[in-house]
Amino acid sequence: MRKALRLCLALAIGLFLVDCESEPAEEPMDEPLADTVAAAPAISLADIAGTWDMRSVPVSGEDTTATVYQSVITPDGWTLMLPDREPVEGVVTTSGDSIMVDAGPFESVRRDGVMVTTRTVYRLEGDRLVGTTTARYVTSGADSVLELATEATRAQ
Repeated sequence: MRKALRLCLALAIGLFLVDCESEPAEEPMDEPLADTVAAAPAISLADIAGTWDMRSVPVSGEDTTATVYQSVITPDGWTLMLPDREPVEGVVTTSGDSIMVDAGPFESVRRDGVMVTTRTVYRLEGDRLVGTTTARYVTSGADSVLELATEATRAQ
């Protein structure tokens, strides 16, 4: 019985070694991802130049009042035209299909006498700019943050 067991074990090891030495079957290579997936078109300020009617609404909390203003966009810049305020120049960067606008500090429209800085990330969806604004208010304690859903249409 032991002799038969040794013979089976030797045969199994031999088959294993022969299988390990054989060439692996070549698998077909997939095409590189960059060749098969179209990149999202890059957006520029020239694509959206003009005057836009903006509307920002808090995404949480009791105060869901909209902040309404305009933005004037040129191929070289972004200006926020807030009600009863001096124009505020935004610092704009683009990446792929996203537009990021940083503005401030400036006096808040939502909170009298409080300074705020904002960062908004937009995407062009059809004929609208849609995005999220993060407003950071400077308070006597820690800064407070408000998230707003922002949407814009071209002014008529």
